[in-house]
Amino acid sequence: MLPTVHIGNSITCDNNTGYWDNTAILITWDDWGGWYDHEAPTFLAQPEGDYQYGFRVPMIFVSAYTPKGYINNARHDFGSILRLMEHNFGIVQGSLHFADERATNDFTLFYDLTKAPRAFQSIAAPKDANFFLTDMRKATDPDDDK
Repeated sequence: MLPTVHIGNSITCDNNTGYWDNTAILITWDDWGGWYDHEAPTFLAQPEGDYQYGFRVPMIFVSAYTPKGYINNARHDFGSILRLMEHNFGIVQGSLHFADERATNDFTLFYDLTKAPRAFQSIAAPKDANFFLTDMRKATDPDDDK
């Protein structure tokens, strides 16, 4: 059995201060999955050419500095992820020259570094990491829609 160590309770980095207080985790999908969306994609004004938004995809922003239960309904795009990195690491916005150049936001509304970090809260899951590390079932297509 593997020990339960994860980003929230590990203290093996940064002089034993851990990861939680200085990490942002972005969980996003790269495909809308074919599900119905009541909002049509936004069409960008020209001269954007073939750079257009498609159907919305979910994204979860995990951080000690994101308020509990925070929901942001603004339109973002994948370039916003690059803008976040540019903002946080002092890189000139738009300097990566495509998606980040066209993005209009950088996720700074998802966190507030002026507030104390929230304590990590573990959430129970029906299966632990060991299940997935030792799972010997035959791989299946995740999009089989059966």
